[in-house]
Amino acid sequence: MPDDAVVLFVEDDPTVRFGSAQALELAGRTVRVFASAEEALPAVTPGFRGVLVTDVRLPGIDGMALLERAKRIDADLPVIVVTGHGDVSMAVQAMRSGAYDFIEKPFSAERLNVAIGRALETRRLTLEVNSLRTQLSGLESIEAKMIGRSAAMSNLRRVVLDIASTNADVLITGETGTGKELVARCLHDYSKRRSAHFAAINCGGIPETLFESEVFGHEAGSFTGAARRRVGKMEHAAGGTLFLDEIESMPVSLQVTLLRCLQERQFERLGSNELQPMSCRVIAATKSDLLRPNGEQPFRRDLYYRLSVVVLELPPLRERREDIPLLFGHFLLQASARYERPPCSVPDGVMNELMGRAWPGNVRELRNVADRLVLGLPLGESGTNHGTHPHRPLDEQMAMFERHVIEEALSRCGGRAVLASERLGLPKKTLYDKMKRLGISSEEFRGVVASETA
Repeated sequence: MPDDAVVLFVEDDPTVRFGSAQALELAGRTVRVFASAEEALPAVTPGFRGVLVTDVRLPGIDGMALLERAKRIDADLPVIVVTGHGDVSMAVQAMRSGAYDFIEKPFSAERLNVAIGRALETRRLTLEVNSLRTQLSGLESIEAKMIGRSAAMSNLRRVVLDIASTNADVLITGETGTGKELVARCLHDYSKRRSAHFAAINCGGIPETLFESEVFGHEAGSFTGAARRRVGKMEHAAGGTLFLDEIESMPVSLQVTLLRCLQERQFERLGSNELQPMSCRVIAATKSDLLRPNGEQPFRRDLYYRLSVVVLELPPLRERREDIPLLFGHFLLQASARYERPPCSVPDGVMNELMGRAWPGNVRELRNVADRLVLGLPLGESGTNHGTHPHRPLDEQMAMFERHVIEEALSRCGGRAVLASERLGLPKKTLYDKMKRLGISSEEFRGVVASETA
């Protein structure tokens, strides 16, 4: 098992708990100890990378009940049960209930370590097989959801399938319209959590006064108008996925609350003092650079690093133009079915124009253009109807595409042509000549030309 594998050790006797944990740590294991099953349960999640070791006799929920609950969460999780001397019938019952192994007290550190080593190796193999099955079974279907043949989309699909079965929290970044919620849903659909709920919240669309109630729920009478208990999105998504869209718009005061929840993996409903376990995976999405001040409200760095265990950057449509024909054809078929219109072909010249557009609205904007074509409306931006759209000559199409690429590089480099030339892999003079020919101007460009002329 990799170095991030964890042993969950549940034992109410502090002496045994401390001694066993110390022996395992000396053997190079990562151990989390708990005095009760209630404390340990929130750490048991689908696809957990580790094993569970529990004593049978515990206060509150006993070891047998913990075994059964853990197996309900993840049927493949190896659970090692520790029984008292002479509890043969208890050990037999544990094995019938799905325990991986049992250890009889008193036990040696070597016996414990060997049993855990075998269980961790079994867990590693199980997770690898499950991950491979998910990738093989989901390959065709995920291509039908995350459409595109570009290298960027192929790599994105591979990463989504690779991390879907893990419990790592994910931060999805990308411009508006790039498909952040679609990626979040794929992470859910191709994971073991797919049978549980996917709960989505738009952080910018909920008033601050209602946000905590929406996320955490509330008890009856906790505030004016709270006539009965309400289950929040986090509780509704138990065992599933909580998707926080536009997280950059979350007020700072609520960022603190969310950070504490993510750290403790538990929460309270408004008006309640009873802690609830947090068993959902959190996927957040943003169209902003959360670490760069943008004149709006700041975003807490500690929350950013808590959320960004995995960061998925979605490419804008202008950086994967080779996907436009496939995407546009897909949207045309969808629009034809939605509006009950016969499927239509793409008129001459339209695809050439689409390939040259800037697409500030990304895939969402492309879908709207497909809708307008099916409805027989002007396509927008150019202001021409598809029936009278002129076919541009090849040199004009090439110039339009070249102009866009150069302007995009200048934009990303803050208007600095020297940096843009390095980004494009062009000599500086070649870039200056192209900018002049295409009528692209910037303060730096004019300054460089002037200085070189001088």
